[in-house]
Amino acid sequence: MSASHTILICDDDPVVHQSLSLYLDAEGFRHVSAYSGEEALQVVDGSNPPDLILLDLMMPGKSGLDICQTIRQKSKIPVIMLTARGEEIDRVVGLELGADDYIVKPFSPREVVSRIKAVLRRTMAAPPGDIQTILRYGKLEIQPDRYMVTLSGEPVAMTPREVELLHLLASNPGRVYPRDTILSKVWGYDFFGDTRTVDTHIKRVRQKLACDAPEWEIVTVYGVGYKFETAVPGTGAHGSRNKGITPETPSAE
Repeated sequence: MSASHTILICDDDPVVHQSLSLYLDAEGFRHVSAYSGEEALQVVDGSNPPDLILLDLMMPGKSGLDICQTIRQKSKIPVIMLTARGEEIDRVVGLELGADDYIVKPFSPREVVSRIKAVLRRTMAAPPGDIQTILRYGKLEIQPDRYMVTLSGEPVAMTPREVELLHLLASNPGRVYPRDTILSKVWGYDFFGDTRTVDTHIKRVRQKLACDAPEWEIVTVYGVGYKFETAVPGTGAHGSRNKGITPETPSAE
């Protein structure tokens, strides 16, 4: 994996570049450096964009949040935020703007490399022949292989992690997924017990898929986690409520 991936380190502290570079070199990653948000955007827009970005939150000029928002408007390159702040609001805002992960300084370079590997494993395209099921529920279609979600035939701008979260829930309608299980299956590693990031991503998915009279719903199971419900007449399967709508059965292509 590592030999073919380039990591962009964007931080105004040379010490961060030096320490991370040593560990990335040891793992066989290629890496490039940017010391401001503007430099990072130049690399992203260049002929050889990186495969993942380590992005510092606090930098001179444009902040990491501004840069993350700009990147998300035109690219799905994974972004891991680096921040010296521990306040929840910074983490939540970063995730809402499309960051795939965050790490609070001071951090261990070994931990950063581990997070990089986890994010890349998650965002890599499925290998040839590994065809995943396309799911359809009424006007909603989820294509996990293409990391594409459409609603009423129109594509919905979603990050890879949002697509994987939605696909996980929609693959098993009615099944309740605890937050810890979602973290394990979607994030692929122990997220240090911070299950609030699941809540943040669920909120974003709901906002992006808001529509009138949907044939499905992401339901909060208070104190546990979430489940994907389809609306069926009567009592129906999966314990769904009666909305007078017959769901489509998920189809494989």
